[in-house]
Amino acid sequence: MSAVRKLKPKPQPKVFHAAILVTRAEECWVEAENAEEAQALLAAGHGHHAALGERVHVEVEELFED
Repeated sequence: MSAVRKLKPKPQPKVFHAAILVTRAEECWVEAENAEEAQALLAAGHGHHAALGERVHVEVEELFED
């Protein structure tokens, strides 16, 4: 007699989606007359990107299950 084993089906992995907050350091530059003007220009988004930088912080805000 042959032994018949009942194989349990492997549970399928679930799909999860998330809202993630990612903070990264960027390198930018501006031309300005002084540091205060440079800071104001950068804060207003008038800087030129030198490099996008790396992620420095990742935080999952919300997790959704399919």
